[in-house]
Amino acid sequence: MMFAYTPGGSGLEKLGQGVPLSSALWIDLYRPLDAQVHEVQALGIEIPTLADMEEIEISNRLYREGAYDVMTVVLPGMSTSRSPIEGPVTFILSPERLVTVRHHAPRPFETFPGRANSGVAGCTTPERIFLGLLEEIISRLADLLEGGGRSLTAATAGVFGGGVTTPATLQHTLEQVGLQGELVGRVRLSLLTLERALSFYGQHLGSTTAADGMKAVVKGEMRDIQALAVHADFLSSRVALAVDATLGMINLAQNATVRILSVVAALFLPPTLIASIYGMNFAVMPELTKSWGYPFALILMLGSSLATYVFFRWKKWL
Repeated sequence: MMFAYTPGGSGLEKLGQGVPLSSALWIDLYRPLDAQVHEVQALGIEIPTLADMEEIEISNRLYREGAYDVMTVVLPGMSTSRSPIEGPVTFILSPERLVTVRHHAPRPFETFPGRANSGVAGCTTPERIFLGLLEEIISRLADLLEGGGRSLTAATAGVFGGGVTTPATLQHTLEQVGLQGELVGRVRLSLLTLERALSFYGQHLGSTTAADGMKAVVKGEMRDIQALAVHADFLSSRVALAVDATLGMINLAQNATVRILSVVAALFLPPTLIASIYGMNFAVMPELTKSWGYPFALILMLGSSLATYVFFRWKKWL
């Protein structure tokens, strides 16, 4: 699909029917068809393939080609099956327009057009649209980290508060903490690639008055990224703590079960010993010929079990 935008009264508006594509300030290619790629390439912009976008070499992620900059970042989003994934997004910034290429659906690309004017950068030029879109992406990453922090707080509160006891609940808690750890990892990677892209973009800004205004916006977004990176590292440590705590509770629950089994086995050990003694086939065993032999053996076995139980209680093992 291809979405083309021009500045409007409330932000960015989709290009009207019959309006040439060359008048768009932002062209967003989402899983583009070959015909759409050729239409954009007719404007003099080379569109990278998905394989090119997934290349991890810095020379393929950030480079300048002619009059435009090509910057590829990794952003969390939704796949076509609506499952959370991370994938590359390429920003192609030229003096005439901004072109974005993506094969998954990060939410900022859906929310930004309607509130592009409310950002610090605005949306009157391709560079301002680029910085405004990055601001929307950074805000989305901050929301993801905040949501992950709330989920970790709920998980740790259940573990440390004594509310999580059953194995099924502990397993569910461990799974949720693992999912939040994956989310934090995706956000941290996105922040890293955004920081590199912004640094690359800032190096090509000139010394004009408009460029000075862009530099201030870039510095502000860089500070936001660095602050979020610190927060993501903090959440990573919380994930590790929550995993350790949950595993510790699982171990305690398993130890309690093993302790119960050990106590039961210890309680039956003395009666088993007595029964084994009287089960030996010796010729001279006086109790075998007595009428009170059988009740005596039963009482002896019961008394040995009670004595073992009292001893365990006295030692506070039960």
